[in-house]
Amino acid sequence: MNNLNSFRKDIRSWLAENCPHAMRTPMLEKDICRGGRNPVFQSEEQQIWLKRMSEKGWTAPTWPVEYGGAGFSKDQAKILREELSLINARPPISGMGISMIGPAILEFGSEKLKQQHLPAMAKGEVRWCQGYSEPNSGSDLAGLQTKAENFGDHLIVNGQKVWTSYGDDADWMFCLVRTNSDVGKHSGISLVLFDMETPGVSTKPIKLISGTSVFCETYLDNVRVDIEQVVGDIDAGWTVAKYLLTHEREMLGKLGTAPTEKSVKEHALDCLGVCNDRLTDEVMRKELIDWEIDYLCHQLTMERVNAEIASNGVGNTSAMLKYYGTELNKRKHELLVSIHGSDSMHWENNPISRQWLRSKGNSIEGGTSEIQLNIISKRILGLG
Repeated sequence: MNNLNSFRKDIRSWLAENCPHAMRTPMLEKDICRGGRNPVFQSEEQQIWLKRMSEKGWTAPTWPVEYGGAGFSKDQAKILREELSLINARPPISGMGISMIGPAILEFGSEKLKQQHLPAMAKGEVRWCQGYSEPNSGSDLAGLQTKAENFGDHLIVNGQKVWTSYGDDADWMFCLVRTNSDVGKHSGISLVLFDMETPGVSTKPIKLISGTSVFCETYLDNVRVDIEQVVGDIDAGWTVAKYLLTHEREMLGKLGTAPTEKSVKEHALDCLGVCNDRLTDEVMRKELIDWEIDYLCHQLTMERVNAEIASNGVGNTSAMLKYYGTELNKRKHELLVSIHGSDSMHWENNPISRQWLRSKGNSIEGGTSEIQLNIISKRILGLG
């Protein structure tokens, strides 16, 4: 315990000296640092913050030092998270590298894959996208038809992916492909990695109802993939895919508690009538209190789940966190629309309406809410 107390003091002291003050404020979507070969930094402070954190290995603190991490224990990583939260520090890097494909490579990848990809992820030097869903294989992911023909030292991939988040800005893709059509659909899938600049890879943005185009269609036409870029064994990719999905769903589950520029309460106090620091609208006051209670409960549940995983090394709650976190985020944006009333319906330069529409997709991406409820009923509650 004394060692952890000393560790906390060291962390706190380093953060006080090294976290730029501009990185201690809430951020909008546009402020997120996603890294990549050609990174776009919103400020010099953002670039400095990423460099300092990655040099310490604190962008991926539990990863081994040789792969760009800090080699922290789960208790030490928890202390780092707590100290970052205390000063409202922004994440130095966000994306699918550290949060999704990185853990999968750590668990299933060859030593060569680990050395090639993990340090670059930890430094924010490569931006990743996910090639899972297809036009006819969304909820039934194992029904995917993108085919990879095996030529011994390489694969040739043909097919199409859809809803590829930031596919037009990504440097590399982790992609599910069918390598065997003569076995059950779950048994003939492999997970491969390839550079988005590989000949035969092309993307086309999909314009969403919110007006943004974060999703893409991705076309794969005779794309050559080195056999060494297969994560795990050939035809055993479904196991890797399921493992990776738990990390994606835990990441999406944080949507409901993600920091924003202004809290829902601050929006309400700014826009609605107030008497003695209380909202005069009783109905809205009750809805806001209900949401804040559920928000705090979700935060505490995430802390409890993290503690259980740290203690037992296992967890089966990603579906629960994903379902409730995304529903909570949708409720938040419904509240914001109610608070701003007709003003929220203005379209130009109005993030309220656009974020409200975007939140509707939360219950689809990363596995629909219906699928999450099925998983919860079977694997957590033991029903059916």
